[in-house]
Amino acid sequence: MSTSHNSANIGDIAKTVLMPGDPLRAKYLAELLLEDVKQFNAVRNMFGYTGTYKGKPVSIMGSGMGICSIGIYSYELFKHYDVDNIIRIGTCGVYAKEGINLLDTVLVNEAFSFSTYAKVQSGYEGNITYADPELLNKIRKSAEMLDVKLPEVRTNSSDVIYFEKEQNEKRVEMMRDQYGCDIVECECFALFHNAKVLSKKAAGLMQAVDLIEDNIHATSEQREKEGRLMAEIALGTVLIGE
Repeated sequence: MSTSHNSANIGDIAKTVLMPGDPLRAKYLAELLLEDVKQFNAVRNMFGYTGTYKGKPVSIMGSGMGICSIGIYSYELFKHYDVDNIIRIGTCGVYAKEGINLLDTVLVNEAFSFSTYAKVQSGYEGNITYADPELLNKIRKSAEMLDVKLPEVRTNSSDVIYFEKEQNEKRVEMMRDQYGCDIVECECFALFHNAKVLSKKAAGLMQAVDLIEDNIHATSEQREKEGRLMAEIALGTVLIGE
């Protein structure tokens, strides 16, 4: 059964899906890390692939940028394709003054947003959505097996990327000091909400590519190298039993 956004048939998509924002990164990671790879979607160039990782089926699919985009794709994966687990793997900016270095991988356990997505979608009035505890534990175990330390963070899932200067300065201080957000990205809030509404599991792994107050940014080459490690941590969850 295909949808308006996904041409896959039932059974084409694994129970666990990794979701980078960039569909070309989905293609790159699938070809790099999976075996027996088959493409299941190219609608709107939102590429999706299924293969095996150390013998276990897993899929990688782009989510696009922003709450609306991941809201569509993750909902369809959970609801129409019976996916059980989605791990967002993406990049983030850093609000925190210490504890997170450039190119660190961090584990997102909470997402704060002023977005109306959850309220409009299901009537949820809160500003915080939560990653699934069981999936978080699997990610922690996978990171331990790879000897990777994962700082755990609250993200600010923002609807806005570009701010006027004065507003940008205010929002960094507000999000960090008033709302306890360590990083900023654009998708986890909707992903976590969809998982909760549909009784599924979701979590987020982010790569720190921008130290906002220090104005330090990772290069594209650095992002590619460290992005592989992030994906390997997520893939390791399919090897861990319930």
